[in-house]
Amino acid sequence: MNILGIESSCDETACAVVKDGREVLANVVYTQIKLHQPWGGVVPEIASRAHVEKISGVIAEAVRELEAKTGKGLESVDAVAVTYGPGLASSLLVGLAAAKGLALALGKPLIGVNHIEAHLHTPFLCELGDTPCPAPEDLSPALGLAVSGGHTTWIEMPTYGEYAIIGQTLDDAAGEAFDKAAKLLGLGYPGGPVIDRVAKEYFAGLGGAKPDLIAFPKGRPRAGVSALAGLDADYCTSFSGLKTALLNYVNKTYGAGADRVIPAADLPRIVASYQEAIVAVLADRTARALKRRAYKALIVGGGVSLNGRLRAKLGEVAAAAGVPLLLAKPKFCGDNAAMIAGLAHYRRNLVGDAALATDVNPTLQPGD
Repeated sequence: MNILGIESSCDETACAVVKDGREVLANVVYTQIKLHQPWGGVVPEIASRAHVEKISGVIAEAVRELEAKTGKGLESVDAVAVTYGPGLASSLLVGLAAAKGLALALGKPLIGVNHIEAHLHTPFLCELGDTPCPAPEDLSPALGLAVSGGHTTWIEMPTYGEYAIIGQTLDDAAGEAFDKAAKLLGLGYPGGPVIDRVAKEYFAGLGGAKPDLIAFPKGRPRAGVSALAGLDADYCTSFSGLKTALLNYVNKTYGAGADRVIPAADLPRIVASYQEAIVAVLADRTARALKRRAYKALIVGGGVSLNGRLRAKLGEVAAAAGVPLLLAKPKFCGDNAAMIAGLAHYRRNLVGDAALATDVNPTLQPGD
């Protein structure tokens, strides 16, 4: 079964076609990074306008890619899938409208997909010539970690397609914490990749010596606080205090104000220390969550899962727990439509007339 997926939840306009939930036949992503760089973050008005301008061309390019690989175009598509939440409302609307129109024009069913759930499907995506992907239904129960610019959520999957949040950030997501730090330190946007690179250079330059890291806080909420909303504090985190600690450190050490200058020689240590605090939190909460029950896998998805230090640390955590760590290929870590089309093959809680009648849900939660 071939499903065409559309994704427009934030600042990527994407279309893909996936066969039987795992084999990617076409995958096109238009990224808006350059449009948002001058502002140091995503501007919703700019994002939605770019989606309107680009979505028809992105879909057309995906269809051409499908034809080049299979010799068939839209006639081989059996259903249309689309992200309807969570995300920016104005961006989601563009993708949902396009998907509804395409489904009606083709006379094919429409399937609504949860963006966070789809990130946890990315390790199961493969392309022609790849080693066959594992079957997701064979790895339940599993623990999932969706870690991106907008979300940091630990999710239990008793069976594949069933989701329950067991922990999450109480404020900023890990990706946002990286971006805000990069902006403060003058490293540009997006912050995650440059922080990862600078931290790698710092550790490589030590030559095996013990790092002299700054003791930034590790953001563990106190049990009983109302922000937990009934979740266990052991599986939750907070990054707002970490950001404040970085700001205080920089102000105290180098002075506050627009004329502040952070010596280039000092940046790698600051960056590595900050990244280590985020990675330590994610690894610690994941290790705690893996003790809840006998899981068959640790599944990690989202743009922050590209971080090299996080990948290595989660590998250690998974090995200690005796479970395999499933990570996506780099091209599927960020927002893309292949994950939407892929998950739609397995999870169809919003399909057909119900999907055609639905509106966007910017605060949609896994399992809803």
